[in-house]
Amino acid sequence: MPLTSKASRFFELADQREVAFCQSINRVVHFPAALGYFRLVSRLGDGWFWYTLILSFPFIHPESGLGLALLMALTGLSCTISYKLLKRWLIRERPFISFPAINCGTPPLDRYSFPSGHTLHAACFQVMLTVAEPALALLVLPFTVSVAASRVVLGLHYPSDVAAGALIGGLMGYAAMIWLYPDFARLFTGSA
Repeated sequence: MPLTSKASRFFELADQREVAFCQSINRVVHFPAALGYFRLVSRLGDGWFWYTLILSFPFIHPESGLGLALLMALTGLSCTISYKLLKRWLIRERPFISFPAINCGTPPLDRYSFPSGHTLHAACFQVMLTVAEPALALLVLPFTVSVAASRVVLGLHYPSDVAAGALIGGLMGYAAMIWLYPDFARLFTGSA
């Protein structure tokens, strides 16, 4: 049996288990202030917040910021490739498509649901910041959590999509920092 068929069957069962939870969280979209907040967070999580942060590092830390910015950009690109391949391969429909009772709070960027690309990037960058800039990471943490929550609130993802995105992104960010950060930092500081 092809892996796609197994994944499809697994997701059908998971969807049934998660739909009630999704519906209860999705009710938040009936409150205009909450809907506006999560739409804004989702839009910033499309990349705008992260691009701005990454581009600011060379100015915040002239000696090593360029290395961190470059590593974050390359890791972010790896995250994008990874989640797009997984979505195309695993093919899980979004909650609002499978269950019309779930309201779509904002248009999705692509068709499929698993894993959450927004959460994958947010977790990746959060872990990278935690290693390189712990004080800044604490300031960014509420945004990261809001991005993850927005995916379920807006009816775009199941909680398992968000959990998988956080796990994959966190591991990718951790691997980049453990294996590559010292080398990237040395490239731009001139230290051996």
